[in-house]
Amino acid sequence: MSKSAHFTVRLASWSADGPMLQALRRAVFIVEQGVPEDMEWDEHDALSLHALAFDEHGAPVGTGRLLPDGHLGRMAVLRERRRQGAGRAVLEFLLAQARRRGMHSVRLHAQTHAMGFYARQGFIAEGGEFMEAGIPHRRMTLSW
Repeated sequence: MSKSAHFTVRLASWSADGPMLQALRRAVFIVEQGVPEDMEWDEHDALSLHALAFDEHGAPVGTGRLLPDGHLGRMAVLRERRRQGAGRAVLEFLLAQARRRGMHSVRLHAQTHAMGFYARQGFIAEGGEFMEAGIPHRRMTLSW
């Protein structure tokens, strides 16, 4: 478990915590961003390591996942809790988990509007812009 100024992050299990993880991702990706539901859920969910962030009242506010191959994804923070540190707390938690598992780098597909967030954490953009679920993205990598 990890604790930031206002958020606590812990490992989450898709089987036990799936309803909370799904509610967060549904609110951000499906409802807010218009990602088709059939694109949101995939076979990687059951195999991934999930992080779940809670606010000071114990309410779930953010999530992200780390695939076994070092791909970070499904980073989602409720709109009203953005720019308060929840996303950074989830990302730092997942990066620590990747290091503990012996990974030497992680990669992700960043929505272009979020590239600054990842760059501040040391991620480097690679390649050109591409569309994923109708949203512009760029590949980014962090090595240590």
